[in-house]
Amino acid sequence: MTDTQDERKVAVRLAGVFALRMVGLFLVLPVLADYARLLPGGDSASTVGLALGVYGLTQALLLLPLGWASDRWGRKPIIYLGLVLFVLGGLLAAWAPTVHWLVAARAIQGAGAISSAVTALVADLTAPTFRTRAMAMIGASIGLAFAGSLAVAPWLYGVVGMRGIFLLTAVMGVLALVMVARGVPNPPPASTHGAPHGEAERRGFAVVLRDSRLLRLDFGVFCLHFVQMAMWVVVPALLVAQAGLPVSAHWQVYAVAVVVALLVMVPLVILAEKRGKIAAVYRGAVLLLVAVQLGFALLAFFPDRSGLWSLGVALTLFFVAFNVLEATQPSWISKVAPPRYKGAALGVYNTLQSLGLFAGGAFGGWVAQHWGRGALFLACALAGVLWYASAQRLSPPAEGIEEANHGIGQ
Repeated sequence: MTDTQDERKVAVRLAGVFALRMVGLFLVLPVLADYARLLPGGDSASTVGLALGVYGLTQALLLLPLGWASDRWGRKPIIYLGLVLFVLGGLLAAWAPTVHWLVAARAIQGAGAISSAVTALVADLTAPTFRTRAMAMIGASIGLAFAGSLAVAPWLYGVVGMRGIFLLTAVMGVLALVMVARGVPNPPPASTHGAPHGEAERRGFAVVLRDSRLLRLDFGVFCLHFVQMAMWVVVPALLVAQAGLPVSAHWQVYAVAVVVALLVMVPLVILAEKRGKIAAVYRGAVLLLVAVQLGFALLAFFPDRSGLWSLGVALTLFFVAFNVLEATQPSWISKVAPPRYKGAALGVYNTLQSLGLFAGGAFGGWVAQHWGRGALFLACALAGVLWYASAQRLSPPAEGIEEANHGIGQ
């Protein structure tokens, strides 16, 4: 078996672990609020909102320290710990007799914040020439988890109920544990151990926070997931109101959009990597994201001129941009980050990702309630414009490797 075949197997398995974790966030989005209102304490909209968003908040709080811990004590022990917390949180959520217990359970699920450790493990186990494709698999797994969860959650809710969904997420966590233990090799010791301690460790963390390229990429992932979560405050309602599509049929639009987007994204990323055009494709995807938000704003402001086809095309273009950006950004981070602090760098990155999810949902709901759907999409477009302006000074990732090896960024 060739090294590339080994790397592909590792990437597929870790993408599966990543997807199983993300399902814990995405699968409940369309149905949790409806379920929480039936529990004691569910008459408080703020508490129900907390039950929905606390997952992303606790992830954001713990991704950075757990990323650092994976640098010091190894990737796999931290991944095991996070998956155990994920399973326990799912079991507690299935049992939760009140909304307040549900909030605690969701917080425990989010506390199993292993995204940075998993992404760092992918970087440890793949060569730079294959890494973008490995990260593309993870990006694709996030997109599939997101779209698939939106599609099946209403049907699943009707079949097994919310408690059944939470039990299912616990089972997914157990499967992920088995996958990591039996299907993923240990990284080379130098990849995860030997990071300096004390003052030297703090200096390395300061390097990560001072590196302008890392900070620009961190801002980018915040914007991407801010837009993603803010959009889905109103997209289901748009499909119902302007396309006449009932919620139970939304999976048809999501499935087609994701499949078409993947067929475009995968060869685009591979070709861009081979020709050294990753930076150009990255900026182009940000511009596409802005254009999609402006298109959605027009559809929201002029509902008489929109329908299923226009909304379907806009969603497909969104998923193209989303998947390209999900594929390229983690690889870029792993190439630019100082090797001894990859876990810390990816911890910051994934912290901003989770904060984007949390902020996008909270801000999106507030804007939609007070200013309407069109204003929400304009706000998302503005976030994309700021992101594009920040990305103008990003050099291609390959240019950062040598500097990163010395622990200093641009």
